[in-house]
Amino acid sequence: MARTGNDPVAVIGLGRFGTALALELVRNGTEVLAIDSQSKIVQGLTRQIPHVITADSTDIEALRQLGLPEFQRAVVAIGTDIQASIFTTSLLADMGIPDIWAKAINGRHGDILARVGAHHIVAPENDMGERVAHLLSGRVLEYVEIDTDFAIIKTKPPGDIVGVPLREARVRKRYGVTIVAVKPQATIPTGEPRFTDTTPDTVLSYGDLILVQGTIENIERFAAAE
Repeated sequence: MARTGNDPVAVIGLGRFGTALALELVRNGTEVLAIDSQSKIVQGLTRQIPHVITADSTDIEALRQLGLPEFQRAVVAIGTDIQASIFTTSLLADMGIPDIWAKAINGRHGDILARVGAHHIVAPENDMGERVAHLLSGRVLEYVEIDTDFAIIKTKPPGDIVGVPLREARVRKRYGVTIVAVKPQATIPTGEPRFTDTTPDTVLSYGDLILVQGTIENIERFAAAE
């Protein structure tokens, strides 16, 4: 798969969670290699996901043929087949993939996934596929969906609003979002910096952390800004 601005993501297991994750990543412009062992599921997604393939993820040769060792990020979203989930995660770790996310159906499952090489454990009841997709994009550090079309994210400011007061940056007019708080990157004399409310006079710096609220569409547009 060709490299784009965002490194491609392999999503293995296309149940409810894996499908939601893969589709959201595609919508966000991330190249996705989606894999499932059931051809019927794969056929149903061919029009929505450009690279979707039927394969056995517990077969290391199959994974190698698909180029999995070249991926930097992979998500094991396999559902109730715990053995396949653990084995697949272990194979990805053996391949040296540096950022492995794995879905766990319970705490014990999550512990095992972490032991065999998963770097992030996802509990679907707490982490929906769409939220994980935003985190995987790299620009969003935290993502909380408040309502069906409204969210708050933690991210870093894009360059076009750095160095000028927020009133001059016109974030609300340009992006339709509101920057509600900022945590400076630089250490301050009173100790560790904390989030504080923004004002029209707030000037952001590269590396600051900001909390931004707005509709999901506008939040995504803001997070994609350079």
